Amino acid sequence: MSVSRTAPSAAPTSTASDSPSAASAPTQAELLDFARRAAADADLIAALPLDPEGRTWVRLDGPGGSEAWLIGWPPGTGTGWHDHADSVGAFVTASGELTENSLTARLPTDGWKTLELAEDVDRVRQLTAGKGRAFGRHHVHEVLNVSTEQHAISVHAYYPPLPRIRRYSRTGPVLRLEQVERPEDWQ
Repeated sequence: MSVSRTAPSAAPTSTASDSPSAASAPTQAELLDFARRAAADADLIAALPLDPEGRTWVRLDGPGGSEAWLIGWPPGTGTGWHDHADSVGAFVTASGELTENSLTARLPTDGWKTLELAEDVDRVRQLTAGKGRAFGRHHVHEVLNVSTEQHAISVHAYYPPLPRIRRYSRTGPVLRLEQVERPEDWQ
């Protein structure tokens, strides 16, 4: 799988009306609003180069010091189960359709390697163009483009900027912590 990065020159810039005051962090609602506005920017979406085999991304200037990304999803790609640790976030599908599988249960934040999940903790959301969601800290999910033919594009924003991502494997009701990634792992 190949992954390419492009320069953030196509990123929208934040204005005073985009960001909260310097003393306050952006809320989940503000991150979702930013993602919606960026996802509706046809020029921005058209500027993302798409790879037929691997996800592509461009870093954007998010509101209030947040980390934001424009991501292209080839058919059949996904993230695997993960969380964004101490960051809150939001994402919106700009084109195509994404599926989000998530857990409704709150998990312990640290100190475990394997958990057996209770029944009825799974939630599935279909997010077509213009649809999105915000989420809190330690939200465990996976995002997938299940299409066999069409790319999807989405906008994601996180605050604080991602300090780490925890990756999980899942077999039935068993969730297993596999890896903890830090920003230097994504460079």
